[in-house]
Amino acid sequence: MRIPPSIRRQSRREVVVDLLLWMLLCAFVAAAGPDPLRDPAAFGMVTGPRLALASVVVLVGRRRPLVALVLLLPLGPWRFSEGFATVDLSWLLPRTGVKILPLVSASPFIMGYAYLTGRREGGAWPPMAAFGLITAVGVAVVLAAGGDLALWVSMVTGLVGTYLIPYLMGLVRRLVIRQRGQARLSAEAQARLRERARIARDMHDSLGHDLALIAVRAAGLELAPGLDPAQARAAGELREAAGDATERLRQIIGLLREDSDAAPLEPVNEDVTELVRRARDSGMTIDLDLDVAAGPAPALAGAVVQEGLTNAAKHAPGAAVRISVGPRRVSVRNGPARGRPVARRGGMGLAGLAERARLAGGTLTAGAVDGGYELVVELP
Repeated sequence: MRIPPSIRRQSRREVVVDLLLWMLLCAFVAAAGPDPLRDPAAFGMVTGPRLALASVVVLVGRRRPLVALVLLLPLGPWRFSEGFATVDLSWLLPRTGVKILPLVSASPFIMGYAYLTGRREGGAWPPMAAFGLITAVGVAVVLAAGGDLALWVSMVTGLVGTYLIPYLMGLVRRLVIRQRGQARLSAEAQARLRERARIARDMHDSLGHDLALIAVRAAGLELAPGLDPAQARAAGELREAAGDATERLRQIIGLLREDSDAAPLEPVNEDVTELVRRARDSGMTIDLDLDVAAGPAPALAGAVVQEGLTNAAKHAPGAAVRISVGPRRVSVRNGPARGRPVARRGGMGLAGLAERARLAGGTLTAGAVDGGYELVVELP
């Protein structure tokens, strides 16, 4: 026989907790009924059905707290002889002892299921319909008892304290949990976007640098003596293709760099040396001044040198480049171009590098100098 989902338990812990809840609810219900030793018949007629109702409530209450709340209606706060407080309303009512928030043996359980309803019931209409039914029962009880104003005060405070306030507490808790979940998902999505942007930034920097070096090699090959026209034309086409690829790479990936996080690459002295060696192998004329005696190179040194060499290769082919790396200052300066630029100016690489320098507490300056171009990053 298949167990309905409304009463199925997912773990042994749920079984134990619900068993203890059932025993506790039955004890409270039995304590509020006739004495089984003095009047067994009345106990069987009154308390027996209540115990059966309590069993059904516990069975369905874990998955359907609103159903359990409605099932507990016969055990609701409809007896106004005991209350949370007794107040004197003689200035308004003939009676002086008016019970505020009437309490019965099942009140703690009703409050608990009202709280769970607010926590777990997603829709608005089922709780509204249930509270409408509960209110109708309360009105009927008061009218049957004579409709005294004191009874109305007790009934209204009983409904508010037993049903409404616990439900609203559960509802607020559910909204807080939902907001926290949305904030966590948003933070995770932002982290994924930052990581993707960081990868895109690194791809843009490294691939753009490599493509620029390919274009430099192709430009040198195009002007090499001894090539027939077809070979020179092929070298020129390769140079133009490298420039077009660099431009497409900038358009596709470069815009993401402004959204990346501030985590810098980890270039050290060997990285700068390797970048210079590769650029020299591609035909660039480079003078490197690596001041290791004054202190270690800053973390941004590799990124600054790579960006400066890439820009020199793309926009000033054939120009001599001078690189100076110190613990607080990194500069890349190239002379006037001696050939046609292999790519259009985009500026996205400098924008990303400027943001990384700012986050590191430094400044970036770049501009034309003596017919060439100089890129300088100064750090504190």
